[in-house]
Amino acid sequence: MPTQTTSNILMIRPANFGFNPETAANNFYQKKDSRNPQQINKLARKEFDGFVGLLEEKGVNVLVVDDTDEPKKSDAIFPNNWFSTHEDGKVILYPMFSSNRRQERRTDIFEILMKKGFKISDIVDLTFFENDDQYLEGTGSLILDRVCKVAYACRSQRTHPVPLAYFGRIMEFEIIEFDATQVVNEVISPVYHTNVMMHIGSEIAVVCLDSITLASEKLKVQEYLEKTGKKMIPITAKQKFQFAGNMLEIKNSEGGKLTVMSDAAYQSLGQVQVQTIQRYTDIVVPHIATIEKLGGGSARCMMAEIFLPLV
Repeated sequence: MPTQTTSNILMIRPANFGFNPETAANNFYQKKDSRNPQQINKLARKEFDGFVGLLEEKGVNVLVVDDTDEPKKSDAIFPNNWFSTHEDGKVILYPMFSSNRRQERRTDIFEILMKKGFKISDIVDLTFFENDDQYLEGTGSLILDRVCKVAYACRSQRTHPVPLAYFGRIMEFEIIEFDATQVVNEVISPVYHTNVMMHIGSEIAVVCLDSITLASEKLKVQEYLEKTGKKMIPITAKQKFQFAGNMLEIKNSEGGKLTVMSDAAYQSLGQVQVQTIQRYTDIVVPHIATIEKLGGGSARCMMAEIFLPLV
């Protein structure tokens, strides 16, 4: 029986975290910073270590892997975009928009997982889609309801329909795809990753319905969330820009449910929204302001869930 959450999380401790101009082309959550690279990386590592410590205090098994110094990878702290793991032992490698982010893919990480007792039965490599400029950036692009075998995805320059359909076929997931937009500097642009506007836990779904362009697609998302028994918690476009959609539900070693979100996301929520989440899970709030500002990603992006079976 598949499960929605895991207590095993892999995180990459940054060696050269910083602003990536290549990804900033369509990630409008990134902001430049005047501090020097050494200061920025030092702050990011401090935030990262604080985040890991917070999860460990809550009883989560965090496997920390240090980023390699070379080649320099400013976004290695966000491993969820290049791989995902599954309960049948599959690991999927994903095609990525930014050429400099493709250097983050490391087979030695899978060797580390196997040494820790996890079983990998198959590595499914979808990176060949990069040859045709087709992308699907892991659980940034895909919001997986693992129990109901449904994948939600907003189409963008990082989430293309062909690799999306391919994922659905090989993993036997039903695909619910839609267009989602946002207004940046008075210009309408696509939401670059689904996981900034949507989160699915075991019992709740946090979603910025206002971002979904077509009424028919919005209705379909709502219908599927209701059909799969999720308690919907709508968020506004303003809350989305504070990473309120970028949450992840995990569990601790005793099975207790935890919803992880950044301090910025938490502060943006209203009292009723917070209370609704707390009805189903505890809330864990790391402070990751530097990582959010320069990286344009938040708490969910930093955690790669390990669903692999144990040997």
